[in-house]
Amino acid sequence: MPMIVVAPLARIAEMAVRHGARDMLSLLAKGQDFHRPGVIAADRHLTIDMNDISFAAKNEPGLIAPDALHVERIIDFTGRWSRETPLLVHCWMGVSRSPAAALIAALTVAPEQDEMALAARLRAASPFATPNARLVELGDAALGRGGRLVKAVKAIGRGADADGNAPFVFSPFPDTGQAA
Repeated sequence: MPMIVVAPLARIAEMAVRHGARDMLSLLAKGQDFHRPGVIAADRHLTIDMNDISFAAKNEPGLIAPDALHVERIIDFTGRWSRETPLLVHCWMGVSRSPAAALIAALTVAPEQDEMALAARLRAASPFATPNARLVELGDAALGRGGRLVKAVKAIGRGADADGNAPFVFSPFPDTGQAA
């Protein structure tokens, strides 16, 4: 069954190789340099410039808040994910932007699932995940979830403090035993 690997930037190469990922979604501040792991082809990698903020940064020069276009790009990219190998999603620490994008990806490839069960799977996989609230709200709206994803993420609460070194793997699919 295909999985989503969520990792901090410092561990992307290790996680790509360990899990056999061939598709990667990078959510980093504009200009943050990094090297794409050699096992990820350029055409199977999407980088989205955004800061880890949960508000519209109209008066904050240089900060890029998550917006509807970012979410559209996440949905489009993950909708094209072949699911033959894991999807690697990362941000700086693997705690906020990437878990939010992983939830959006999971609902993109398996839209029939219950949001509470999905959020519970995320929490079981990572006691540290605190999905970015703005990305979650925008994903909820873009995927027509009617506020259910926002409510589910609020229900799991804030994750434990993290040191940015705790990658995790979770299934984007409900526990039905079959991939969509």
